[in-house]
Amino acid sequence: ELLRAIPIFAPLSPPVLEGLAARLVRVHAAAGEAIVREGEVGDRFYVIVAGEVEVSIDGGTQATQGPGAHFGEIALLRDVPRTATVTATSDGSLFVLEADEFRDLVSAGPGLSTRMLDLYRGALSRT
Repeated sequence: ELLRAIPIFAPLSPPVLEGLAARLVRVHAAAGEAIVREGEVGDRFYVIVAGEVEVSIDGGTQATQGPGAHFGEIALLRDVPRTATVTATSDGSLFVLEADEFRDLVSAGPGLSTRMLDLYRGALSRT
């Protein structure tokens, strides 16, 4: 249900979406934990299941995100270092998709790569 509610996954057929769900790993994030750090190599895509995170760039807070939000796609789509630091502001949990699986997914879904690129452009325009 959480994945179905994310607009970028709308083009995926139910079987592909179910396959995606089966590949997700649930991880815990402790309050204060940096989940990703600006400048690091991108190795995962994240979906917030519970809790909140703060997104910062160059030390300045850009946004707060909660359940249903996702991050990590920019580094994976463009093969660039992480563009932001994402820190848990409360205990929570996330679904994680490894980089190779994320790239396979993007190439498998018609229209998904376009949606991801639009998301990427929108994220850059906010920074």
